[in-house]
Amino acid sequence: MKQVHFAMATKDDIETIEKLAHFIWNTHYITIISKAQIDYMLEKMYSKESILKQMEIENQHFFLAYIENKCIGYAAISTTDGKQYFLHKLYIDTNIHQKGIGTVFLSFLEEKYSPEIMHLTVNRQNFKAINFYFKYGFIIEKVDNFDIGNGFEMNDFVMVKKNR
Repeated sequence: MKQVHFAMATKDDIETIEKLAHFIWNTHYITIISKAQIDYMLEKMYSKESILKQMEIENQHFFLAYIENKCIGYAAISTTDGKQYFLHKLYIDTNIHQKGIGTVFLSFLEEKYSPEIMHLTVNRQNFKAINFYFKYGFIIEKVDNFDIGNGFEMNDFVMVKKNR
């Protein structure tokens, strides 16, 4: 595998995040949720306005993963107390899954922030991601359903990893 490097995203990177999200979601999630739900969630979470709000108002720190000069993934993480973190997003280009990039990305975030506890949510049908998080030390804390509007629901596992 070629060297992966990471950079904190800025407002100038919003279009890159938006384009990569559209590619990944339409490639990966099409077998998990409906196209209508994908389109709704992309508009809700990945419009330029929504990403800017997540960065500036919700205090999510976005990071981009690169191989050479090509952006191949993104993540977003936040905290309210510097001890407990929430991993909002961790996505890698579906063409290069299972090459260790997700593991390197998570390790980078853990080194940068040293979370005592990290939470995330993952779709209960996203078996690849669930197994990835299990291998990284996460466990299922609870099962939850989240009404996201427009008649759609996210059926997720809430997962947690305790580092201390």
